[in-house]
Amino acid sequence: VQLQASGGGLVQAGGSLRLSCAASGRTFGNYVMGWFRQAPGKEREFVAAVRWSAGSTHYTDSVKGRFTISGDKAKNTVYLQMNSLKPEDTAVYYCASALQGILSSIRIPSSYTYWGQGTQVTVSS
Repeated sequence: VQLQASGGGLVQAGGSLRLSCAASGRTFGNYVMGWFRQAPGKEREFVAAVRWSAGSTHYTDSVKGRFTISGDKAKNTVYLQMNSLKPEDTAVYYCASALQGILSSIRIPSSYTYWGQGTQVTVSS
C-alpha cells in the first residue's frame, strides 16, 4: 500500500481545508485509515481514524465537531475535512493505514503500517 497525502496549504483562522489521501492498494474493507499531525518540536499525534468494517469514526477531542474523516471507495481515497481551523491546528498532516487485525490502537502512530509523506497545514491568526 502506498499513500499520497495532499490538500494542505495556508488558511486564515476560521477557514477550511480538505486533505486527501490517495492510496494504491487496499485501503477499505478490513483496514483502518488514520490521520495524524506533527507540529514543530512536538510528537506526532492522533487526529482522526475510520474503521471501515465497523463504519466507525474516531477523533481526538480537540477536533471533534470541526473535522470529518470520510472515504471514496471508487477513488480509493480518504479525506479529512477540516473546518473552523485554529492556529493550533498548524502542523504537517500524515495519513496512515493498517489492517484492523494487527492494529493495537488507532491512536498510536506506531500501530500503523503504511504512511503517506505528509502535507503542511498552516493556520494564520
